[in-house]
Amino acid sequence: MASLDEFKQLELRVAVIVEAKPHPNADRLYVLDIQVGEERKQVVAGIRLHYSLEELVGKKVVIVNNLEPATIRGVESRGMILAANDGDKLVLITPDRDIASGAQVR
Repeated sequence: MASLDEFKQLELRVAVIVEAKPHPNADRLYVLDIQVGEERKQVVAGIRLHYSLEELVGKKVVIVNNLEPATIRGVESRGMILAANDGDKLVLITPDRDIASGAQVR
């Protein structure tokens, strides 16, 4: 079980997906370029079976912004996009109203 202090260490932010492309080495992954406030970064997300490229570009999502970089099948990922999963169904966590990229999620 995570403590409240541990949870507070996560930096959750709103990001905009600027570009999406298939991962070169995995058929279930996308490589996404995202904008988090003034910062642009790359994340790898296992959402390819659930979203088309066209659905992703321009979408605002919630990310964990302060994860250590990880290399996923040869591609560096600098964050994690949050999604909910219910069996075979996966949906991205998105703000329900318009809010600026980089906004803090609490």
